[in-house]
Formats: sequence, C-alpha cells, structure tokens
Amino acid sequence: MRFPAASLIPLATVGVALTLGGCGFTPLYAKPGVGSGLSATTVEVPQGRVAYLLREDLEDALGLDKSAPPVWRLEISLVQTRDPRGLSENDVAQRYDVGLTVRYALTLIATGKIAHAGQVTTQVHYDEANAPYAGIAARQDSQQRVASDAARRIQIELAAWMARNPTG
Repeated sequence: MRFPAASLIPLATVGVALTLGGCGFTPLYAKPGVGSGLSATTVEVPQGRVAYLLREDLEDALGLDKSAPPVWRLEISLVQTRDPRGLSENDVAQRYDVGLTVRYALTLIATGKIAHAGQVTTQVHYDEANAPYAGIAARQDSQQRVASDAARRIQIELAAWMARNPTG
C-alpha cells in the first residue's frame, strides 16, 4: 500500500518529537531569560541613540523582570562606524555600511566580579536617498537593525554561557 508523501509529514514530525523527547533535549530558548536568571539582569549602556536601542532590544531579549531585584549587571561599551560605499561620478556616497562593535561584561552584583565578558560585531547596509526625510529614515532604520542584530548576538552568547554555567 502506498501513502501520499503529504501524509508522511505528520508521521515524521511525531517521530522527531518522540526521538528528541527521549534523549533529554531541552531547547535553549524554552522561555525568555533562558530560565537561568538572565531575566534578573540590569543593562547599562552609554549615551546615544544606538545604545538606547541596544538596551531596549537586550531587555526584551533577556526577558527583563522589572519587578525583581537584579542579580546580574550587563555593562556595554560600543563603537559605531558609518562608511560610505558606492560612490557616484560626483564622488557622493550612494550606499553606507553601518558597523557596530559591542563589548560587554556580565557581572554578578552580589560579588562584583565579572562572570563573563565578550564582544560582538555586526554590520548592516543602507542606500542613501535623495529626499532629506527618506535619508534620515534610512539611517535610523539601519541603526535599529544594527542594534537589534547586536542584541540578538549578545543574547545567544549569554544564553549559551548560562547553559554551560547554570550556577553563574
């Protein structure tokens, strides 16, 4: 008896679920904050628009619980770049690369000792527009994208570190 290929997909899904369930697999992102205390992290960033956007994205990514006292302090320093690319015949940039390098240190507040430190680098691109408002909007959008990507990378690194060091 032959089964249509579409009817085998649910069977394969059930098989994979049973296999992963039996091996003790636990998803890293089972819930915000990785269930390990990252939700009790205060994020400190320098002044500036990109730093503010990064802090907002990190607080969301880490599942910040504002009602609980912080256990961790995440200190951030960043370096931004904006490099012109795609010069026209008038030597005017038509495209920009926006880069962000973020150094971070995760400190256990109770001891004041740095538990984990790292660095992430990310880059996005945007086209310069002829209209002034469109150019500002494109630049601001690139800042949001670079901050979101850096926050995601930091979250992944911290989650992986927490999974390896559950007691901090």
